[in-house]
Amino acid sequence: MAKRTAEGKTDWRRVDAFSDAQLARAAKADPDAAPIVMAAWMKQARLVDPPAKTPVSIRLDDDVVAWFRKRGEGYQTRINAVLRAYVDAQR
Repeated sequence: MAKRTAEGKTDWRRVDAFSDAQLARAAKADPDAAPIVMAAWMKQARLVDPPAKTPVSIRLDDDVVAWFRKRGEGYQTRINAVLRAYVDAQR
């Protein structure tokens, strides 16, 4: 499996030294790795555009925004997910 250097970057020399079989085994053993896509699945796959989003200006409490921002990039997407869960629960 690829090691990370002190800077948090992949050690590509080590990865390049792996055989295809070693890489496949490492990927299969990695719980965070995406599954290997089979050709049959690809033939049935279809591109689905995400639903359109409407830009809005909304006033939220400072501590609420700070809480979401503290969890990193994508905080607006997470706020949307919380609102989506609420809307879905109310239907």
